[in-house]
Amino acid sequence: MNQVASFNVNHDRLEKGMYISRVDRDIITYDVRMKKPNGGDYLSNGEVHTFEHLLATYLRSSRIQDSVIYIGPMGCRTGFYLLLRDDVSKEDAIRLTWEAFRFVRDFEGTIPGSKREECGNYAEHDLPGAKRVAEDMLAVLADWTPEKLVYAE
Repeated sequence: MNQVASFNVNHDRLEKGMYISRVDRDIITYDVRMKKPNGGDYLSNGEVHTFEHLLATYLRSSRIQDSVIYIGPMGCRTGFYLLLRDDVSKEDAIRLTWEAFRFVRDFEGTIPGSKREECGNYAEHDLPGAKRVAEDMLAVLADWTPEKLVYAE
């Protein structure tokens, strides 16, 4: 079998941030790393679930909504993959990701799609936890640039 490209990244050197994981024709997969891999601190299931709902809602309502392919959690619970069409500049991808984390940090009210009839695990959300992680990521991404989108060797 072929080795998955992201498995070739040295996760012991990977820090929180945003990276280009792969490019497939016109789709760019961004690795939005919210926790240091193997650091012992991972996103809880409730945080992941809340981020999934809020990030998807924000990005699919944004000015690039037609270029959003997918936003979803990593199984290791250290971040999310964001798949965008390549018509979104790297600068805009970073800016929109930062804006999405600001949306999560500032969100109040009922989490979109979190009613029993809308969600397969409606009871497992953690908005306060998601807000704390979002606050941390805002600081990480505040000065992120396209040059930083490359994994460290």
